Amino acid sequence: MAMHLLRSPSRATRLASLAVVALRRPYSSATVSPLSFDLHEAPRGEEKGSPIIFMHGLFGSKKNNRTMSKVLARDLGRNVYALDMRNHGDSPHHERHDYAIMADDVARFMDEHKLEDTTLIGHSMGAKTAMAFALNYPSRTQNIVAVDNAPIDAPLLRSFGKYVQGMKKIEQAGSLVIRQFLLGNLFRPPNEKTQKFKFSLKTLALSLGHLGDFPYRNPDEVRFEKPALFVRGTQSPYIPDEAIPIIGRFFPRFRLVDIDSGHWVIAEKPELFRQAVVEFLGEDKEN
Repeated sequence: MAMHLLRSPSRATRLASLAVVALRRPYSSATVSPLSFDLHEAPRGEEKGSPIIFMHGLFGSKKNNRTMSKVLARDLGRNVYALDMRNHGDSPHHERHDYAIMADDVARFMDEHKLEDTTLIGHSMGAKTAMAFALNYPSRTQNIVAVDNAPIDAPLLRSFGKYVQGMKKIEQAGSLVIRQFLLGNLFRPPNEKTQKFKFSLKTLALSLGHLGDFPYRNPDEVRFEKPALFVRGTQSPYIPDEAIPIIGRFFPRFRLVDIDSGHWVIAEKPELFRQAVVEFLGEDKEN
Protein backbone atom coordinates (compact mmCIF):
# COMPACT_ATOMS: atom_id res chain seq x y z
CA MET A 1 0.00 0.00 0.00
CA ALA A 2 1.44 3.35 -1.02
CA MET A 3 0.33 6.61 0.56
CA HIS A 4 0.79 10.01 -1.04
CA LEU A 5 -0.06 13.41 0.47
CA LEU A 6 -0.64 15.57 -2.59
CA ARG A 7 -1.39 19.25 -2.86
CA SER A 8 -3.51 21.22 -5.28
CA PRO A 9 -1.62 22.37 -8.41
CA SER A 10 -1.50 26.00 -9.42
CA ARG A 11 -3.03 25.57 -12.87
CA ALA A 12 -6.19 23.97 -14.22
CA THR A 13 -5.93 20.92 -16.40
CA ARG A 14 -8.02 20.14 -19.43
CA LEU A 15 -10.42 17.88 -17.55
CA ALA A 16 -11.40 20.61 -15.11
CA SER A 17 -12.22 23.23 -17.70
CA LEU A 18 -15.12 21.39 -19.31
CA ALA A 19 -18.73 22.57 -19.10
CA VAL A 20 -20.64 24.45 -16.40
CA VAL A 21 -20.58 24.53 -12.61
CA ALA A 22 -23.45 22.97 -10.68
CA LEU A 23 -24.62 25.37 -7.98
CA ARG A 24 -25.11 24.49 -4.34
CA ARG A 25 -28.77 24.23 -3.47
CA PRO A 26 -31.08 22.70 -0.82
CA TYR A 27 -32.91 19.51 -1.70
CA SER A 28 -36.61 19.24 -2.45
CA SER A 29 -38.46 16.74 -0.26
CA ALA A 30 -40.68 15.93 -3.25
CA THR A 31 -37.84 14.40 -5.25
CA VAL A 32 -35.67 12.61 -2.70
CA SER A 33 -36.15 8.99 -1.62
CA PRO A 34 -36.04 7.49 1.88
CA LEU A 35 -33.15 5.03 2.11
CA SER A 36 -33.02 1.59 3.64
CA PHE A 37 -30.07 1.02 5.95
CA ASP A 38 -28.33 -1.25 8.43
CA LEU A 39 -26.92 0.30 11.60
CA HIS A 40 -23.69 -1.22 12.89
CA GLU A 41 -23.16 0.15 16.36
CA ALA A 42 -19.89 0.85 18.12
CA PRO A 43 -19.17 -1.42 21.11
CA ARG A 44 -21.15 -0.25 24.11
CA GLY A 45 -19.22 2.21 26.21
CA GLU A 46 -16.65 2.79 23.45
CA GLU A 47 -18.45 5.37 21.36
CA LYS A 48 -15.82 7.92 20.40
CA GLY A 49 -17.11 10.03 17.57
CA SER A 50 -19.72 11.06 15.07
CA PRO A 51 -21.36 8.54 12.75
CA ILE A 52 -20.10 7.14 9.47
CA ILE A 53 -22.33 6.75 6.40
CA PHE A 54 -21.22 3.97 4.04
CA MET A 55 -22.43 3.92 0.40
CA HIS A 56 -22.09 1.09 -2.09
CA GLY A 57 -21.44 1.16 -5.80
CA LEU A 58 -23.54 0.47 -8.90
CA PHE A 59 -25.55 -2.78 -8.69
CA GLY A 60 -24.52 -3.15 -5.05
CA SER A 61 -26.37 -2.94 -1.75
CA LYS A 62 -25.78 -2.36 1.94
CA LYS A 63 -24.92 -6.05 2.25
CA ASN A 64 -21.67 -5.44 0.33
CA ASN A 65 -20.40 -3.24 3.16
CA ARG A 66 -21.73 -5.26 6.10
CA THR A 67 -18.43 -6.82 7.20
CA MET A 68 -16.36 -3.68 6.73
CA SER A 69 -18.99 -1.59 8.52
CA LYS A 70 -18.82 -3.87 11.56
CA VAL A 71 -15.01 -3.73 11.55
CA LEU A 72 -14.91 0.07 11.32
CA ALA A 73 -17.54 0.44 14.05
CA ARG A 74 -15.37 -1.75 16.27
CA ASP A 75 -12.00 -0.18 15.42
CA LEU A 76 -13.12 3.45 15.42
CA GLY A 77 -15.81 3.34 18.11
CA ARG A 78 -18.28 5.01 15.76
CA ASN A 79 -21.73 3.98 14.59
CA VAL A 80 -21.79 3.05 10.90
CA TYR A 81 -24.91 3.43 8.74
CA ALA A 82 -24.66 1.22 5.64
CA LEU A 83 -27.15 2.51 3.07
CA ASP A 84 -29.04 1.08 0.14
CA MET A 85 -28.92 3.83 -2.46
CA ARG A 86 -32.04 4.66 -4.50
CA ASN A 87 -32.93 1.99 -7.06
CA HIS A 88 -30.82 -0.53 -5.13
CA GLY A 89 -31.42 -3.08 -2.39
CA ASP A 90 -34.45 -2.36 -0.24
CA SER A 91 -34.63 1.36 -1.06
CA PRO A 92 -37.42 2.73 -3.29
CA HIS A 93 -37.16 2.79 -7.05
CA HIS A 94 -37.29 6.17 -8.78
CA GLU A 95 -36.96 7.13 -12.43
CA ARG A 96 -34.27 9.70 -11.67
CA HIS A 97 -30.80 8.39 -10.90
CA ASP A 98 -27.89 10.84 -10.78
CA TYR A 99 -25.33 12.07 -8.27
CA ALA A 100 -27.05 15.32 -7.36
CA ILE A 101 -30.26 13.56 -6.36
CA MET A 102 -28.39 10.75 -4.56
CA ALA A 103 -26.53 13.37 -2.52
CA ASP A 104 -29.92 14.89 -1.67
CA ASP A 105 -31.15 11.45 -0.59
CA VAL A 106 -28.25 11.30 1.86
CA ALA A 107 -29.07 14.78 3.17
CA ARG A 108 -32.66 13.70 3.81
CA PHE A 109 -31.41 10.53 5.51
CA MET A 110 -29.28 12.63 7.83
CA ASP A 111 -32.24 14.87 8.61
CA GLU A 112 -34.46 11.89 9.39
CA HIS A 113 -31.90 10.35 11.74
CA LYS A 114 -30.62 13.65 13.17
CA LEU A 115 -27.05 13.07 11.99
CA GLU A 116 -24.47 15.80 11.58
CA ASP A 117 -20.70 16.12 11.23
CA THR A 118 -20.55 12.71 9.58
CA THR A 119 -17.85 10.85 7.70
CA LEU A 120 -18.99 9.68 4.27
CA ILE A 121 -17.41 6.56 2.77
CA GLY A 122 -18.39 5.52 -0.74
CA HIS A 123 -17.21 3.09 -3.38
CA SER A 124 -17.51 3.88 -7.09
CA MET A 125 -21.03 5.33 -7.51
CA GLY A 126 -21.06 5.85 -3.75
CA ALA A 127 -17.73 7.67 -3.99
CA LYS A 128 -19.07 10.23 -6.45
CA THR A 129 -22.16 10.60 -4.28
CA ALA A 130 -19.93 11.33 -1.28
CA MET A 131 -17.98 13.92 -3.31
CA ALA A 132 -21.17 15.57 -4.58
CA PHE A 133 -22.56 15.69 -1.04
CA ALA A 134 -19.38 17.24 0.35
CA LEU A 135 -19.38 19.95 -2.30
CA ASN A 136 -23.07 20.77 -1.90
CA TYR A 137 -23.33 20.34 1.89
CA PRO A 138 -19.80 21.04 3.17
CA SER A 139 -20.90 22.00 6.67
CA ARG A 140 -22.65 18.66 7.24
CA THR A 141 -19.68 16.32 6.87
CA GLN A 142 -16.26 16.44 8.52
CA ASN A 143 -14.43 14.34 5.91
CA ILE A 144 -14.95 11.83 3.12
CA VAL A 145 -13.40 8.59 1.90
CA ALA A 146 -13.81 8.10 -1.86
CA VAL A 147 -12.96 4.61 -3.08
CA ASP A 148 -11.78 4.24 -6.69
CA ASN A 149 -13.50 7.17 -8.32
CA ALA A 150 -12.62 10.78 -9.09
CA PRO A 151 -14.48 14.10 -9.59
CA ILE A 152 -14.26 13.91 -13.37
CA ASP A 153 -16.42 12.84 -16.28
CA ALA A 154 -15.28 9.37 -17.29
CA PRO A 155 -17.20 6.60 -19.05
CA LEU A 156 -18.07 3.51 -17.07
CA LEU A 157 -16.27 0.32 -17.90
CA ARG A 158 -17.98 -1.52 -20.75
CA SER A 159 -18.52 -4.44 -18.39
CA PHE A 160 -21.28 -2.53 -16.56
CA GLY A 161 -23.35 -2.44 -19.74
CA LYS A 162 -22.72 -6.12 -20.24
CA TYR A 163 -23.93 -6.83 -16.72
CA VAL A 164 -27.24 -5.16 -17.56
CA GLN A 165 -27.60 -7.07 -20.82
CA GLY A 166 -26.64 -10.35 -19.25
CA MET A 167 -28.51 -10.10 -15.97
CA LYS A 168 -30.94 -12.87 -16.91
CA LYS A 169 -28.01 -15.00 -18.07
CA ILE A 170 -25.92 -14.41 -15.03
CA GLU A 171 -23.26 -16.91 -16.02
CA GLN A 172 -22.10 -14.50 -18.72
CA ALA A 173 -21.34 -11.71 -16.25
CA GLY A 174 -17.63 -12.56 -15.95
CA SER A 175 -15.58 -13.83 -13.05
CA LEU A 176 -16.90 -15.82 -10.12
CA VAL A 177 -16.53 -12.76 -7.87
CA ILE A 178 -18.74 -10.65 -10.16
CA ARG A 179 -21.34 -13.42 -10.54
CA GLN A 180 -21.59 -13.82 -6.77
CA PHE A 181 -21.84 -10.03 -6.38
CA LEU A 182 -24.76 -9.81 -8.82
CA LEU A 183 -26.50 -12.92 -7.49
CA GLY A 184 -26.52 -11.29 -4.06
CA ASN A 185 -29.16 -8.88 -5.39
CA LEU A 186 -31.68 -11.59 -6.29
CA PHE A 187 -34.86 -12.08 -4.26
CA ARG A 188 -38.21 -13.83 -4.72
CA PRO A 189 -41.22 -11.50 -4.44
CA PRO A 190 -44.20 -12.79 -2.43
CA ASN A 191 -46.46 -15.18 -4.38
CA GLU A 192 -44.05 -15.37 -7.34
CA LYS A 193 -42.09 -18.40 -8.51
CA THR A 194 -39.17 -16.63 -10.16
CA GLN A 195 -36.48 -14.50 -8.60
CA LYS A 196 -35.89 -10.87 -9.58
CA PHE A 197 -33.16 -8.32 -9.00
CA LYS A 198 -33.68 -5.85 -6.16
CA PHE A 199 -32.30 -2.93 -8.10
CA SER A 200 -34.29 -1.14 -10.78
CA LEU A 201 -32.77 -2.71 -13.86
CA LYS A 202 -34.71 -0.48 -16.28
CA THR A 203 -33.73 2.78 -14.56
CA LEU A 204 -30.10 1.82 -14.10
CA ALA A 205 -29.81 0.70 -17.72
CA LEU A 206 -31.08 4.13 -18.83
CA SER A 207 -28.71 5.86 -16.38
CA LEU A 208 -25.48 4.15 -17.41
CA GLY A 209 -24.69 6.84 -19.98
CA HIS A 210 -24.38 9.61 -17.38
CA LEU A 211 -23.25 7.73 -14.27
CA GLY A 212 -19.69 8.36 -15.37
CA ASP A 213 -20.37 12.12 -15.16
CA PHE A 214 -19.73 14.41 -12.19
CA PRO A 215 -22.21 17.21 -11.42
CA TYR A 216 -19.56 19.83 -10.56
CA ARG A 217 -17.31 21.10 -13.34
CA ASN A 218 -15.38 24.09 -12.08
CA PRO A 219 -13.22 23.68 -8.96
CA ASP A 220 -12.58 27.42 -8.94
CA GLU A 221 -16.22 27.90 -7.93
CA VAL A 222 -16.76 25.12 -5.38
CA ARG A 223 -14.43 23.04 -3.22
CA PHE A 224 -14.41 21.02 -0.03
CA GLU A 225 -11.82 22.42 2.37
CA LYS A 226 -11.86 19.51 4.83
CA PRO A 227 -9.86 16.26 4.76
CA ALA A 228 -10.58 13.75 2.01
CA LEU A 229 -9.08 10.32 1.45
CA PHE A 230 -9.01 8.88 -2.06
CA VAL A 231 -8.31 5.15 -2.26
CA ARG A 232 -7.18 4.01 -5.70
CA GLY A 233 -7.07 0.46 -7.02
CA THR A 234 -3.90 0.51 -9.07
CA GLN A 235 -5.27 -2.09 -11.50
CA SER A 236 -8.41 0.00 -12.09
CA PRO A 237 -8.75 2.86 -14.62
CA TYR A 238 -11.10 5.04 -12.57
CA ILE A 239 -8.49 7.37 -11.02
CA PRO A 240 -5.97 8.02 -13.80
CA ASP A 241 -2.87 10.03 -12.97
CA GLU A 242 -4.18 12.98 -14.98
CA ALA A 243 -7.21 13.18 -12.65
CA ILE A 244 -5.10 13.73 -9.54
CA PRO A 245 -4.65 17.51 -10.10
CA ILE A 246 -8.45 17.80 -10.44
CA ILE A 247 -8.94 15.99 -7.16
CA GLY A 248 -6.54 18.48 -5.56
CA ARG A 249 -8.50 21.45 -6.81
CA PHE A 250 -11.91 20.22 -5.63
CA PHE A 251 -10.46 18.70 -2.44
CA PRO A 252 -7.29 20.65 -1.53
CA ARG A 253 -6.74 18.66 1.70
CA PHE A 254 -6.88 15.27 0.00
CA ARG A 255 -4.68 12.25 0.54
CA LEU A 256 -4.20 9.47 -2.00
CA VAL A 257 -3.64 5.84 -1.03
CA ASP A 258 -2.78 3.30 -3.72
CA ILE A 259 -3.76 -0.33 -3.16
CA ASP A 260 -2.74 -3.13 -5.51
CA SER A 261 -6.23 -4.22 -6.56
CA GLY A 262 -8.87 -3.81 -9.21
CA HIS A 263 -11.98 -1.66 -8.97
CA TRP A 264 -13.48 -3.74 -6.12
CA VAL A 265 -10.91 -2.53 -3.61
CA ILE A 266 -12.85 -3.25 -0.42
CA ALA A 267 -13.68 -6.82 -1.45
CA GLU A 268 -10.26 -7.60 -2.89
CA LYS A 269 -8.03 -6.07 -0.21
CA PRO A 270 -10.18 -5.53 2.89
CA GLU A 271 -7.34 -5.38 5.42
CA LEU A 272 -5.34 -2.80 3.47
CA PHE A 273 -8.50 -0.76 3.03
CA ARG A 274 -9.28 -0.99 6.74
CA GLN A 275 -5.78 0.14 7.64
CA ALA A 276 -5.97 3.13 5.30
CA VAL A 277 -9.35 4.30 6.64
CA VAL A 278 -8.51 3.80 10.32
CA GLU A 279 -5.21 5.65 9.93
CA PHE A 280 -6.81 8.52 7.99
CA LEU A 281 -9.72 9.02 10.37
CA GLY A 282 -7.47 8.63 13.41
CA GLU A 283 -5.09 11.31 12.16
CA ASP A 284 -7.92 13.64 11.19
CA LYS A 285 -9.37 13.39 14.70
CA GLU A 286 -6.00 14.38 16.19
CA ASN A 287 -5.62 17.45 13.93
